[in-house]
Amino acid sequence: MSDFRESIDIDRSPEDVWAYITEFSHIPEWQESAVATEQLDPGPVGVGSRVRITRHLGRRDIPMTMELTQFEPPRVWGLQGIDGPVRGHVHGEITPIDGGRRSRVTVEVGFDGKGIGKVLVPLVVRPQIRKELPRNEQHLKENLEHSAA
Repeated sequence: MSDFRESIDIDRSPEDVWAYITEFSHIPEWQESAVATEQLDPGPVGVGSRVRITRHLGRRDIPMTMELTQFEPPRVWGLQGIDGPVRGHVHGEITPIDGGRRSRVTVEVGFDGKGIGKVLVPLVVRPQIRKELPRNEQHLKENLEHSAA
């Protein structure tokens, strides 16, 4: 179940958007709370690939390991948190529009708390993501459309 759902149209092809989104090193460029990423598995990215994302939540930097649960280029991806007190789950879709010249990106995000995360999710994480997710999509749009110029 997702807590938040946002969509944005981007003036780039689904293939261009997919390539940017699924390159984990780009995450801190467009997601405000992400301060660092590290791909944990060698080789090409696919279902089962893991990435450690360190996020600034509240007053702390919290590393979380995410595993790809869906990977259907260039349309659908999914991530599930597998450790830490806050475990996010993300479902993303890229829909071609205008004959594939543009893309609609839809991201759904939800959270589960474990231990102290049961307190952090409603008090810190959800309020922060409520504000951040629309801005993240705007950063994604700006980064992709700017790099096309």
